[in-house]
Amino acid sequence: MSWDEPLFYDYADSIRIAYTPKVFDPKFDFYQVFGKSPEDHKIYGPAYLLIARPFQQLTEAIFDTDMASAWHLVNFTTFQLGLLIFYFLCRRWFAHWPAAASTAFLAWQPVYWGHAFINPKDIPFMVLFLASLASGLEFVDKLESIRKKPWGWLILAAITLGLTSATRVIGPLAGVIIFFYFILKKQLKSIHVFLLYGLIASLIMYIFWPYLWADPINRLIEVFKHMSNNPTELSVLFDGQIFRANAMPRRYLPQMLGMTLTEPTWFLIIIGGIVYFQYFLRKKVDWRAPLALSCVTILMLTYVLYFKPSVYDGFRHFFFITPPLFLLIGFGFQWLWEKMSQWKWIALISVLLLPGLFGIIHLYPYEYAYYNFFSGGIGNAYRTYETDFWLTCYKEAVGWIEENSPDSTLHIQREFMLANYYNNGLAFKDLSKETELDIKPGDLILFHTRGNLDIRSNYRKLPAKYVIGRDSAEFCIIKQKD
Repeated sequence: MSWDEPLFYDYADSIRIAYTPKVFDPKFDFYQVFGKSPEDHKIYGPAYLLIARPFQQLTEAIFDTDMASAWHLVNFTTFQLGLLIFYFLCRRWFAHWPAAASTAFLAWQPVYWGHAFINPKDIPFMVLFLASLASGLEFVDKLESIRKKPWGWLILAAITLGLTSATRVIGPLAGVIIFFYFILKKQLKSIHVFLLYGLIASLIMYIFWPYLWADPINRLIEVFKHMSNNPTELSVLFDGQIFRANAMPRRYLPQMLGMTLTEPTWFLIIIGGIVYFQYFLRKKVDWRAPLALSCVTILMLTYVLYFKPSVYDGFRHFFFITPPLFLLIGFGFQWLWEKMSQWKWIALISVLLLPGLFGIIHLYPYEYAYYNFFSGGIGNAYRTYETDFWLTCYKEAVGWIEENSPDSTLHIQREFMLANYYNNGLAFKDLSKETELDIKPGDLILFHTRGNLDIRSNYRKLPAKYVIGRDSAEFCIIKQKD
């Protein structure tokens, strides 16, 4: 389980109360529906949590597993659904094999694969955003039909857009992109149908986001202003220095995209872009849909580079802008498919997929901490960039203590709730609430290396008992007071 999960799943358990009769009681404190961190959670629409929680509960009951593991399976299944949507989007332009290769190349990026389990925020939003784009494109295409309007596609696209918007406030951007495609297709004679699409999407967003119920317009503006310039001052290790998230260099996002995607990725994006331009010049492809989709990436990158909002945790907040890049890769795969024999093509694609697959196997279960060969790998990134920034090493650390030193008292440096989730009768204490006198000789202290906090601690010189990491990178360090 990762840093952001415990409180977010508490939000999932609490938000359902908003749809029960007790909310009509004048004495009821509505902020209870946002869980233990209401000021943070209210600005996150709970659409994904509302839909996914019944499946999580069912998974937990059927497999008799713990809460976090059940959520991880549901999150990962959501990612698989997103891959299926991406594949069908690819099929608009590519043959079966190039579409499948593009999908596999996205799926086997270690960063996405790792986050697919432990990230209930950004991966589900990417999937919903992608679904909004895919269904919206189909809806606009079907508007060309003279005989009947595509009411089925309208409803599907509107519901998907509404759920996307009720997951993160940037969700309506998908509707803007679809409207741009609508203009490019010169469908203005059907503007009344498109307005209905927007109206239904707005209604769905309102239903699935309880924070908006009291004052929808003003609260939506409030959330948009907050999220467009996230005021967090979280400490972030970048290029060997500690920065505040709201004072990061402009190069942060492009550099993290370059360092944490697999080695062939950007070469293939460039090749795919060249192929797409050639196809456009030869009129081999309808340029309008790819242009509309590329606006997602271009607009968001331009916004981040110009306005410099708070950025941290790699590019996880921007997963939703990356599928168009992998669509470009598909144009390169399609061109190679047309030029090469089938077996040579399969051999080449297999080689291109290997770095991602190797990264997933080698880093398991810390795949999301991946750095590619050009950045020197995860060993070189250690103490220079964040690695296991969500402290997923806590599970392995607690397991080691349970097996090797169950009678020791363990002091947790940070995120006590996360470590305590795995506590099975051990003596745990929160180091942030203690003095040095509270730590007795022989006690253990669990450190993590996010932001180099372990070497900035008063206890940095204590001897290490056990280290969890990959290659020469250390994620969690268990030390003992002598």
